[in-house]
Amino acid sequence: MKKNQINILKDRGIISVSGKDSKEFLQNIITNDINGVNKDNSIFSGIFTPQGKYLYEFFVIKSDNGYFLDSSDEFKEELKTFLEKYKLNSDVKIKDISNKYAVGVISNEKFEEIKKEENKSTQTIIFRSTPFFQDPRSKKLGSRVLSNLEKLYLTIKKLSLKIEDDRDYFDIAHKAGIPIKSLKKLQNNLFGLEANFEELSAIDFKKGCYIGQENTARMKLKNKLRKKLLPLISDENLEIGSEITLNGNQIGKLLIANPYPFGLINIFDKKVSELKNKEILVGKLKAKFI
Repeated sequence: MKKNQINILKDRGIISVSGKDSKEFLQNIITNDINGVNKDNSIFSGIFTPQGKYLYEFFVIKSDNGYFLDSSDEFKEELKTFLEKYKLNSDVKIKDISNKYAVGVISNEKFEEIKKEENKSTQTIIFRSTPFFQDPRSKKLGSRVLSNLEKLYLTIKKLSLKIEDDRDYFDIAHKAGIPIKSLKKLQNNLFGLEANFEELSAIDFKKGCYIGQENTARMKLKNKLRKKLLPLISDENLEIGSEITLNGNQIGKLLIANPYPFGLINIFDKKVSELKNKEILVGKLKAKFI
């Protein structure tokens, strides 16, 4: 990612969770520790089913009155409805504010420059009333900007940033093994640990209960992780649900198709590093692991 570029992500949904009970409310639901969220730090987290399967993922950023959840636009309405269902009598307000905010991605180099100018050293900073934070999933994904739409272009001008096509960002994420597109295809189709939530710093195993915590902790404690979500590349038009085979042996199935395909792969007797660049078949079509 170039130092002075910004990618505006057009497929993000922003949910505001505010009110006196918002902290406790989220802590009882999400996979990560809400106590780690403040003006100096933001987290990546998610929500699992009671069985520990993948349901939603999002960033949690501190707001003046509670928290912002930065999620895929695919989840936006569903996530809001889910949270409202769990609200019960809590003093919590849940609003979809996607039409008022935009999400951008800048290079870590640029973020470090901004922090130096602002005399800050934290993972999250507030610049011109706008949260900037380094993506907690991977340094390869740069730093994120959650901006009020009215201030976005003034901020871009102030920082001398140039808006670039976001395809570069998606390519980098895919190569890093982090799915960004078609996330609904993952829902209920794999466990949170299989979706690499531990590697993406999305789970706190020391926090109290959350939805799906018991089964997730058991998988971790007893080392029962046998499958992982891995990125593939192919020039072919791959079909979701296709069997993935290596040397004639079935090793998984395709969960996300082109342009950024991912498969759920059996790693019971394999190291992930051993699969790198290996040629495979997805159905009858050629592909390979990245």
